[in-house]
Amino acid sequence: MPPPRGSSAEVVLAYAFGSGAFTATEAIAGTGLTRSTVLAACDELVQLGWLRALDDARAAGEYRKGRPARRYALDDDAGVLVGVDAGQHRVSVAVADLRGVVRGRAAASLGDTGLDVATRLGAVRDAVAEALADARVGADRVLVVVVGIPAPVDVRGASPRDDGYWDRMNPGFGALLGYGRLVVENDANLAALAERPSSGDASFAALLSGERFGAGIVVDGVLLRGARGGAGEMRVLDLVDGVGSPEGIGATARLLVAEAADRIPPGSLLAGRNGSERLFEAAALGDPVAVEVVDRLGDRLARVGVLLASLLDIDRVVVAGAIADAVGPVLDRARVHLADWDYDPVPELVASRLGADVVVLGAVARALDEVRTDPLALALPVAASLSAPLAVG
Repeated sequence: MPPPRGSSAEVVLAYAFGSGAFTATEAIAGTGLTRSTVLAACDELVQLGWLRALDDARAAGEYRKGRPARRYALDDDAGVLVGVDAGQHRVSVAVADLRGVVRGRAAASLGDTGLDVATRLGAVRDAVAEALADARVGADRVLVVVVGIPAPVDVRGASPRDDGYWDRMNPGFGALLGYGRLVVENDANLAALAERPSSGDASFAALLSGERFGAGIVVDGVLLRGARGGAGEMRVLDLVDGVGSPEGIGATARLLVAEAADRIPPGSLLAGRNGSERLFEAAALGDPVAVEVVDRLGDRLARVGVLLASLLDIDRVVVAGAIADAVGPVLDRARVHLADWDYDPVPELVASRLGADVVVLGAVARALDEVRTDPLALALPVAASLSAPLAVG
C-alpha cells in the first residue's frame, strides 16, 4: 500500500501514538514505509525526544533466533498537556501525559467573585501552578494548554461582544499562561469532546445543565461551531414556551424551591437556606413540593431536548456537568413527558458518567488532539526524554 501523506517522521510518530512498544517491522506494516525510512525516522524521533529506544526484542524475552529487532515506544513523559475548566464559580485543572493519562490536579472556588477579571485570572494561574506541582513537573514541560470557558469562542479564541459577561469569561489568558500553545474553547464543546467516545456514532448534544444550559453539538461526527463559535448557545431559550430562560437545572431548582417557600412546612427537607440541595432526596420521600419541582424540571428538560432534536436531528442529549450525578429523577420525569408528547424524533436522554470533570477532561482531549495534529511543530523541552518520569501526585 502507498505510505500515508506527511513526512516519514510524522507518519511514524502518528503510528507510535496509537501503539505501545513496537519494532521497526511492526511500524513498516502499520505505515507502509520502507525499512530504511522507518529506522531513520525512529532515530530522528529519538533524538527529538518523542520516542524512547527500548531494550531489543531478545533482551525483552520476545525474540529467540537471528538478529534481535530494535524496539521503540512513544515517550509518554516527553511533555505534558494542561486542561482547564475556567467556570464562573469554580476553576479545575488537570495535567496529563501524552497518552492523556491525568498525572496532577488542582481546583479553586471563586464563589461570587468569578466576574472580577483579576480574581478570575489569578485563580486560573494559581490552579495551573498547583496542578503542575501535583504532577511534579515544571512549566517548561507544558506543550499545550486548553482553557474551557462559559462563552462562545471562534477559531481565533475570541468571544463575541455582549453585555460584558463573555468579556469577563474570556479576558485573555495568553499573558497569564505564558508557556505552551494556548487554546481557548467553549466549555460545552469540550464536554462534547469528552462525551464523544461513549456516544459512538450517535449525533448528540452534551448539555451542560447546572447554572446555565449550554450545548456542545456533534452531528455526523463533526463538532458544530458556527462562524462566531455560537453553535449550541442557549440564549434562544428566552423565547421557548415553558422554558423562558437559559438557566440550568441547578439554578432553576433553587428558584422553584424559593418560589414555593410558603408551602414548605418547617420539618421538610426543603426548609431552610440550603433546601434545594436536598431536593431529590425529598422527592424520593414523596414530599409534595419536591415532587412538583422535579416534575417541572423534567418538563423543562424535555422541552430543551425536543428543541435540540427537532433542529439538529440528533439521537441523544447527554446531561453533563456536576448536576449529572444527581439528575436521575429529573431525567425520569423528562422521559415521561417526551412519551406523552407527539414529537419526532424523540431524543434519548442520558446522564453523563463524567460528572464535574467533563469539561476539564474534554480540555485534555482537545490538547491531545492539538498535539497529534501537528506534533513536530511543537518544541519539546531539552533532554525531556532523559528526565525522571512524571509521578502520580
